[in-house]
Amino acid sequence: MSANLLVAEDQTDIRDLLVMNLRNAGYHVDAVADGVAALDSQKEQESDLLILDLMMPGMDGLEVCKALRARGRSTPILMLTAKSTELDRVLGLELGADDYLTKPFSLAELLARVKALLRRADLLRAAQSNSNSGAVLRNGELEILPVKRLVRVRGETIDFTAREFDLLLHFAQHPGHVFSRNQLLHAVWGYSHDGYEHTVTTHINRLRGKLEADPMRPELILTVRGAGYKMREEPA
Repeated sequence: MSANLLVAEDQTDIRDLLVMNLRNAGYHVDAVADGVAALDSQKEQESDLLILDLMMPGMDGLEVCKALRARGRSTPILMLTAKSTELDRVLGLELGADDYLTKPFSLAELLARVKALLRRADLLRAAQSNSNSGAVLRNGELEILPVKRLVRVRGETIDFTAREFDLLLHFAQHPGHVFSRNQLLHAVWGYSHDGYEHTVTTHINRLRGKLEADPMRPELILTVRGAGYKMREEPA
């Protein structure tokens, strides 16, 4: 069954080009010209993936992304922007975007990113529907309810962006296993791409800030020098 995509882009030529190529690739595609219309479109029926331009009239892509995550929506979001600074990329990712593509971009790369995000979403849904998906994962004072996408630390419910939750869940499902940043990019972000390793580091630091009693002396998500990161094995 073909995925339903929404393109939100205020530049008509770019919007039409995206719609044409995505439809040619076999997707069902709707398109809007501003952020307000993009947000309104998700009230009735949630798309399988959103492609949001960063700079749009009325409500920009970051505001749309933030509003959707505040509603608890985990829809994959690919952000498009003419800005290329690391600060812009990190801001978009930390507000809940799943991927980031800077204009001008190749259509082949965009289609590859869309395919990777949809594949990752399918894998997550499959994992949540298996017989163990309702189980609570515990590691010391950490509790994760995968189906509800709920995290408690020392009895307190903690808010996470969609990507932060996916990264934490991946660690919790493999306690003691060491992952390189590239392995985490492939497993959690859905692709391996040179130059995006800093995104993993940023998300690790954000997880530690929310989970650890002292983020400077982490006890749950550990750095393995020269190898990557791991979640400690569950304490006895």
